[in-house]
Amino acid sequence: MKIDQLDPHTQQALEAAAFRRLLEHLDSRKDVQNIELMNLAGFCRNCLSKWYVAAATEQGIELDYEDARERVYGMPYPEWKDQYQTPASAEAQAHFNGDKS
Repeated sequence: MKIDQLDPHTQQALEAAAFRRLLEHLDSRKDVQNIELMNLAGFCRNCLSKWYVAAATEQGIELDYEDARERVYGMPYPEWKDQYQTPASAEAQAHFNGDKS
């Protein structure tokens, strides 16, 4: 079956399941820093949180950003940051800033 043959409800359910799986995967890879995600893929956990809030807004739902971050990170962001975030290397920071040197 092709995706365009799915009814909208099934397509949405599959997309939601894929999103949940992405969150599970990111949760299992706490060693991967946000700056590494940004440098490689152009998005990070914070981006997902912002997209979550934007999707809610599109549906007329006012969702708290910190609640969205907690959903994406699996815990309050300050707690995740204290436990898992490491300082960005100079190389990663330069790449993020677009330095071509």
